[in-house]
Amino acid sequence: MSIDMAQFHQVFFEESFEGLDVMETGLMALEPGDADIEAINSIFRAAHSIKGGAGTFGFKPISDFTHVMETLLDEMRDGKREVTTENTDVLLRSTDCLKEMLEAAQAGEDADEQRVKQHQHELQQELGKHGQRSQESDSPVNSAASGPAASPAAESRGWKIHFKPQAQLFQTANDPIPLFRELRELGELQLDTHLEKVPDFDQLEAEDCYLSWDLTLLTDADLQQVNEVFAWVEDLSELDISPLSDQSPNAVVSEQKSLVPQRREEDKGKPKMDRRESDRRQTERRSGSATGQNAATTSIRVETNKIDALINMVGELVITQSMLGLVGETIEDKQAVTAQDIEKMRDGLNQLERNTRELQESVMQVRMMPISFSFSRFPRLVRDLSNKLGKKIDLKLTGETTEVDKTVIEKIGDPMVHLVRNSLDHGVEEPQERLAAGKPETGTIELNAYHQGGNIVIEIKDDGRGMDKDKLLNKAIDKGLVSEDDVLSDKQIFELIFMPGFSTAEAVSDVSGRGVGMDVVRRNIQELGGGVEIDSALGVGTTMTIRLPLTLAILDGQTVRVGNENYIIPIISIVESIQIKADMLNKVGGQGQTFKLREEYIPIIKLHDVFAVQDADHVSLDEGLLVVVEADGSHVGLFVDDLLGQQQVVIKSLESNYKKIEGFSGATILGDGSVALILDMPGILHLNKKMNKTSQAA
Repeated sequence: MSIDMAQFHQVFFEESFEGLDVMETGLMALEPGDADIEAINSIFRAAHSIKGGAGTFGFKPISDFTHVMETLLDEMRDGKREVTTENTDVLLRSTDCLKEMLEAAQAGEDADEQRVKQHQHELQQELGKHGQRSQESDSPVNSAASGPAASPAAESRGWKIHFKPQAQLFQTANDPIPLFRELRELGELQLDTHLEKVPDFDQLEAEDCYLSWDLTLLTDADLQQVNEVFAWVEDLSELDISPLSDQSPNAVVSEQKSLVPQRREEDKGKPKMDRRESDRRQTERRSGSATGQNAATTSIRVETNKIDALINMVGELVITQSMLGLVGETIEDKQAVTAQDIEKMRDGLNQLERNTRELQESVMQVRMMPISFSFSRFPRLVRDLSNKLGKKIDLKLTGETTEVDKTVIEKIGDPMVHLVRNSLDHGVEEPQERLAAGKPETGTIELNAYHQGGNIVIEIKDDGRGMDKDKLLNKAIDKGLVSEDDVLSDKQIFELIFMPGFSTAEAVSDVSGRGVGMDVVRRNIQELGGGVEIDSALGVGTTMTIRLPLTLAILDGQTVRVGNENYIIPIISIVESIQIKADMLNKVGGQGQTFKLREEYIPIIKLHDVFAVQDADHVSLDEGLLVVVEADGSHVGLFVDDLLGQQQVVIKSLESNYKKIEGFSGATILGDGSVALILDMPGILHLNKKMNKTSQAA
């Protein structure tokens, strides 16, 4: 029976991407001259796991590339090579390349071969620096591979190999057969299998390995190439390799015996071996076709205590079900329902409500992940961009354990990257400018996350030059975005940077300055049901505050009635609800009505006009209710007939079940079975503007 290895590919990719995060975090923490062996070992182990998994599942190009990285890391932890900015940068760039190779393999595509060769060459160049060749020539490993001791292998044209795996070999997802296949690629292979250790059937453990082999390999390959085949099982087996020739075998055998037990720990002296390009392409095609089916699969690692909580809640539901079932049977057996029966039924339903709510919370906890999964990309981003821009920046991360829905984490990453890049480019000054302003030459960018009510708040704060309100306003006037007669508050002026095409950059760079992005950032955040605010002080710094719901699956909403239809307004958007009086209203020529609330004039949107509701209860503004909401950084008043109460609603996507409709972010099913649409505040604002333009044109 053959096992379809493709079923394990997704797990391999997930663990490999986690390993890449470990490698990048570890490399970022290394300082020049750093001899932190524990940190380097952690990076090495992550690379070794990726290499081993790639070799096991047939992703040979990934395994080969990671092996060269391993060699460099091995020399760093052995003290043969100091940690420098140069070799750390090379390893970071190689980590990026390795990530691209893994993503391509996961999608069933070929990696950029030219880019892979470029980074592989860069690694090999780094390996050749600092007199490394002369150091290696003095080592016994190298002398066994390329010095006089290697000549018997060349003359003998082959090797004698004794391979005896440990019993638990299969339990580590290793298999000798792929090793033998790889040996066959090096030359002609003969096997002699030893079965004497196989026990009687009644004592046989199916997952244990009892076999051992003596192999004869006729090849021109050197000791290093043969040894590399066994790299992933070296500390799980007894391995003895000697040349077929009788010339100086003892030297080679003794070197090999001392080498094999240490290679897993030390993995010394493993230069990159040449690979045939045809084999590389064939392997990539095989791995690509095998993994294509898993490309869209995602998973979440869940803590055991969260699973235990779910099991407990299901147990409580079973008990409640039994209780309600018993009450139902009792009522059926009686001729009349007593008050006591009704009370028992009510108690059971209340208990069912509690259990359902707790089960919902437990299920949502399964989807919750720490925001550190999103924050982890920023140390590398800040390091690379600060070097590119010639700035000194200290990144501080707080609130990394704050949990948020996995979907939110996946979608908030890109908007946060753009905001951090803006802080780096526009916010924090160059060292000379900071010193001239009496600031330390090293600027600070802070990322902070915390819970506030039912939302998560993410702050991106810098101590840079801040925003010049006059410059922002003049730029907006020049672009025709606002008129000279408009009177804008500080907050409204800062909000101008979210307008399409707005930029204050003096010159276009590859970091920022093309006037695209900030409007997309706000739109992406709004699509998540959140908002973004700016607070800035000239010469002090800027704070960008993102507010998001904890989850995209369930929403806290206010149910409102317009005519005979019910709608849901997200609680996160609501400022307050009021009953307005006639003396609060003001008529603005060509722009409808506004009302004054605490020195602010707020425009009014009549939802029965926007949705063309014919049976609205109240048409006059002094009869209905006004729900003040925040949309696109400003306040508007939504005129409705009635407020029906607040509740949690399960969001159903309109786009996937029907089609995207402007003004609505989704729908939900209410307790009575009816469908209520969930309002999208920026969309409602846009619909109202279009309606006003149409009426004015008419």
